[in-house]
Amino acid sequence: MNQRDTPEHEGLTFPDQPRMELDQLLGELVERAQEVISTQGRLRGLLRATQSITGSLALPALLRRLVESACELVGARYAALGVIGPDGRLTEFVHTGMDAESVARIGRLPEGKGLLGAVVEDPRPVRLDRLQDDPRSTGFPEGHPPMTSFLGVPVRVRGEVFGDLYLADAGHGRFTEEDEQLALSLAAAAGSAIENARLYETARNQQEWLRASAAVTRELLSADLGDPLGRVVDYARALASADLVSVTRPSEREGYLRVERAIGAGAEQLAGRELLTESTVAGTVFARGEPRIGSWPDELSRLSVPSVLTLNLDSVMLMPLAGNGTVAGVLTVSRLAGRPAFTSDDLEIAAWFADQAAVALELAQARAEREDAALHDERDRIAARLHSEILNRLYAAALSLQTTAGLAKSAVVATRLRETIADLDDVINHVQQTVFRLDDVLPPAPEPIRDQVLRVLARAREEWGLAVSTQLTGKLDPVHSDVVVPLLSDALELIARHTSAEAVEVEIQAEPEQTTVTVRYEGAGDVAVSAAPGLAALAEQASRRGGTLTVAGGSRLSWSVPVKTRSPTGD
Repeated sequence: MNQRDTPEHEGLTFPDQPRMELDQLLGELVERAQEVISTQGRLRGLLRATQSITGSLALPALLRRLVESACELVGARYAALGVIGPDGRLTEFVHTGMDAESVARIGRLPEGKGLLGAVVEDPRPVRLDRLQDDPRSTGFPEGHPPMTSFLGVPVRVRGEVFGDLYLADAGHGRFTEEDEQLALSLAAAAGSAIENARLYETARNQQEWLRASAAVTRELLSADLGDPLGRVVDYARALASADLVSVTRPSEREGYLRVERAIGAGAEQLAGRELLTESTVAGTVFARGEPRIGSWPDELSRLSVPSVLTLNLDSVMLMPLAGNGTVAGVLTVSRLAGRPAFTSDDLEIAAWFADQAAVALELAQARAEREDAALHDERDRIAARLHSEILNRLYAAALSLQTTAGLAKSAVVATRLRETIADLDDVINHVQQTVFRLDDVLPPAPEPIRDQVLRVLARAREEWGLAVSTQLTGKLDPVHSDVVVPLLSDALELIARHTSAEAVEVEIQAEPEQTTVTVRYEGAGDVAVSAAPGLAALAEQASRRGGTLTVAGGSRLSWSVPVKTRSPTGD
């Protein structure tokens, strides 16, 4: 019998120890493969969460997506984002995981105290298995659901802490180091998304403020002034999303400021009040001429004076109204407590709006004064003419009739003469009263050409987005407005529609013999080629007025129109 056929060699066998080691190795490989799969799944979850929060430029929607994505990413039951204001307090609290009934039972949102406040003061990750065991925890308010595990990470924007992301009650019992790293990665992505959203919001706000500034300028330079200060506060309230807006100007009482206009919550408590300059926040801005941002409680505490308002105001911006370098008043916009605080970007654009509004108010006032002066000059001229040519003759006729009445021998004739004298006296009184009522019956003075030009430029900025600079030389007579204004408006529209110009220079030179208008622009596009029909129409307009239009290099338009000499009578 062959040894190979013996029973002990019928099959292969392995020692038990190597088999156990192989099984253990295979188990470890399977476990690691599962970990890799799990890690890949969580990374895909992080990618989805990042895409979710970066897909929105609306900040409120972005913050809402952030807390919802964080909750799903780490498997937490609750998540919240506390936004930190300039004063270090929580100004906004976005949360998810609680139903409406639980939120209603709690009543108020967190104020950033206890453990939440500790994360605000020391913006480093905090991970706890039982938050009740941490000495910084102060417990929950009545009606708050119980929470055990806790994870908090900071959200930074441009290196500064924007807020803190809080997560509670991990689905697997406790938050792991991997959860912490995922939350930090999501917070970093959120910081970039928040920065983009804030830049977009700032740009949009700036555009709205610019449009409002152009609208205010246009309205204040229109024929019907209405209520200039009222228009300014209306626009400021809408654009700043403010609860209360006021304009304060110097009072006739030395050392006092008067609230000229107020609109919004508590406006009736402010309007018409006279306040000591030294004891008001507006007085500080009026004296220094610098815009200011802060909170009402802090400002009042600094001044050590009680507030004249019973409202619970918080965030406030104050901007000087300084058109020609002299502060003429202060524009104040405020928000109630609990609303988002104003930012430095808000202050910058609001201060620019206040400067433009101040210039427009000065121009409107100057024009009103010119019109009033012209009206009084015209009344004086008519009064002098009436006095010299009509009243004197009426007086002479009345005196002559009085003498004749004394010589009349007939009682009937004397009576008739005295009645005629009385009628003449009535006519004289009526003429005198008419002179003093000329303010109501005289037509308004022609709008100065300078104001008409400014309105055209304001329209170019608002409707066509052109940044226009202007240089006016010489004395611009209103009789030339039909020469300058229509041509200028049409030229700017041609440039806006047929070129990519953003900056335009306008030079108007008034000489004794002719008026010359030159328009230069920078940007791609040649109006001589792309707007030939429009240029032909401009040339025809200039020709009808005895002038000429020239185009140089396609980026410079110029027309000159001779000045018509008026007759001595002014006809």
